[in-house]
Amino acid sequence: MSGSPDALEARIAELRSGVRRAMAAGDRAEARRLRAALRDAESAWDDAVLGAVDDGGPRDAPGLVPVREQVHQVLTLLGAPAAPKLVGSVHAAFFGGDLPGNRVTSLRRDEERSFRTAPYARPFYLCAALTADLLAPARGLLTVSTWPLERRIVGPLSARTDFLTSAIRLSEHARRGTPSPDARRLLWRFAANIPGAATGTVGTVEPDVLAAAARAELDVHRDADLRRRAAAAARAREGLDDAERLFGSRLRAHPGGRAHTGERDR
Repeated sequence: MSGSPDALEARIAELRSGVRRAMAAGDRAEARRLRAALRDAESAWDDAVLGAVDDGGPRDAPGLVPVREQVHQVLTLLGAPAAPKLVGSVHAAFFGGDLPGNRVTSLRRDEERSFRTAPYARPFYLCAALTADLLAPARGLLTVSTWPLERRIVGPLSARTDFLTSAIRLSEHARRGTPSPDARRLLWRFAANIPGAATGTVGTVEPDVLAAAARAELDVHRDADLRRRAAAAARAREGLDDAERLFGSRLRAHPGGRAHTGERDR
C-alpha cells in the first residue's frame, strides 16, 4: 500500500470505523479482514512518514536532518499539538539525538516570517496552535500547517484529548519494533497518567495496554472536545486571513469595544 500521509491517515480512520461497525453488527469475519487492512495501512503510514522502525541498530545522524524536518517528523508521529519539551523527548526516544529546546522554540517565529514573505512557498509550515476562545497563538504549542484547522485549535478539553491521542500513536509505533530504553521510559510517563494503562511492574508498560486505556478515556472526552474545536474553526475560517489561521490573531476586537493583543488581560 502506498500514498501520501494525509491519504493514509484518512484510510486508517475509515478502516477503524469499519472495524467498529463490523463488530457492532457481529460480523467477526469482516472485522478481521478490516483489521488486517488497518495494520497494512498503519505500516504504510509509518514507512511514508517515519521511515523504517528502529530495531536497535544504528540510526541516521540527527545532525544531517534540518531541525524543522525533525520537528515535523515528531509532530506527525504525535498527531497533536505539542510543546517543545515533549517534541524533544519524543525525538530522543524514537529517533535519537538531542533536539535543542531553544531551536524548537524559535522555529515558529522563523516559519511565520517565511510565510508572510512568501506565502505557501514551502510544502508545510510549523505553526501555532490557536486558542478556541480568542483564536490567538497558544503559548508554547506547535502544530503543522497541513493539519485540518480543527486539529490545530485547542479548547478546554484539548490538552487531555491531545495527550491521549499522542499516547495512542506512540504506542502503536512502538509495538511495531523493539522500543529503545528511552522510548520505554517515555511510554511509562504517559501510562502513569492514564487510568488502567500501567498494569505491570513500575517503569514498564505494554504498548497495547497503554493504547487501549488511552482509547477508553478518549472516547469519553472526544465528542465534546471536537464540538468546541469545530465551532472555533468555523469562526477562524470566517474571520481570519491565511496567515492568522496558521499563526493566530494578534489583535482581536473585544465585544465591549476594547482590543485584545491575542493574550488574556492581566
